[in-house]
Amino acid sequence: MTTSAPVWECPFNHTEGLEFDPLLKRLLTEAPVARIRLPHGEGEAWLATRHEDVRTVTTDRRFSRAAGIGRDLPRMTPAPIAQAEAINLMDPPAHNRLRRLVAQGFTNRQVERMRPRTQDVVNGYLDDMEEHGAPADLTHFLSARLPLHTICELLEIPHGDRARLRAWAVAMMRMVPGGREAQEEAKAGLRAYFSELTAARRADPGEDLISALATARDGDELLDDDELAVMAMVLLVTGHDTSTYQLSNITYTLLTHPEQLAKLRARPQTLPQALEELLRFIPFRQGVGIARVAVEDVELGGVLIRAGEAVHVSYLTANRDPAVYERPDELDLDRGAPTHMAFGHGQHHCLGSHLARMELQVAIGTLLRRFPGLRLAVEPSELDWNSGSIWRFPQALPLAW
Repeated sequence: MTTSAPVWECPFNHTEGLEFDPLLKRLLTEAPVARIRLPHGEGEAWLATRHEDVRTVTTDRRFSRAAGIGRDLPRMTPAPIAQAEAINLMDPPAHNRLRRLVAQGFTNRQVERMRPRTQDVVNGYLDDMEEHGAPADLTHFLSARLPLHTICELLEIPHGDRARLRAWAVAMMRMVPGGREAQEEAKAGLRAYFSELTAARRADPGEDLISALATARDGDELLDDDELAVMAMVLLVTGHDTSTYQLSNITYTLLTHPEQLAKLRARPQTLPQALEELLRFIPFRQGVGIARVAVEDVELGGVLIRAGEAVHVSYLTANRDPAVYERPDELDLDRGAPTHMAFGHGQHHCLGSHLARMELQVAIGTLLRRFPGLRLAVEPSELDWNSGSIWRFPQALPLAW
């Protein structure tokens, strides 16, 4: 068993389109449990990249997110993204209690009830795009609009506040050096906004998700005021961020894999399965997310991790592990199983995954039906890819049809 390891410098800033980060590929093949140094935070961390080891870290209670609260753990962004009271920093049993309460106001049935309204909204956005004519930027007409609209409708956030909230959410995800002050200001702005909004909903509940969370009970327990405000903030940020970028990423990936797109057009009923493979395949973010801390000595993949050491996982590499996926670096819309980790794994699996899937199914399915001749309006090499953020996506995606 290894008790020490060389340290890998890991900026994780690969921005060549949606090419898989070659550094992550090296780690998966050469050092699947590696000692790494990230751009921000103090000290070093371990990184697990194999599917099996990622499953272990995300399900074994010897790896705790709550144990990292108050520590300046290695991370991708100048300031930590998560709030100390947020559900994504909790361990059981506190995490289980909060998740049960949230689930009462955020069920699959409720999401499915939103599907007809989402379809109407998508139809309207694509009407606008068709009226504009080609070339038209999908980011402007669809990707930057639909997920934000959907989560804001669910939370009943006034239209006049949405652009400001979106700007704060974007600022929180920046990786640029010296950006800590702007990130802290964005977090404080969101926290203050949702503290005020949730207090108003608790005093005068409506039919929205925040009101449902304010009144949801687990036995005799309600969410306290801080939990409610932070939970609403988390839902706003996570409820639209990933879907915004994946709408453009998925469209780009399909249009640059014409054989796979032809398969999907020939069998549109396979769209849900195809989207799962696209989510597995697309490296939609930079580097790693929130670290865990080992609360006792743990052997992982032949490496001894000491109590108190930080541990990261890479869902991106887990989704490309050749021990789990045959031809992992190929897009194969007929792949089917096994399931991917694009929405995380274990107790912190994304609460909004069913909402994201519904949005993607409606938006991508409608886009392909409406525009049978859909194609990129520029060469892929001409696209401007986002840099300086944890997210990977084209700044604009000009389309023709």
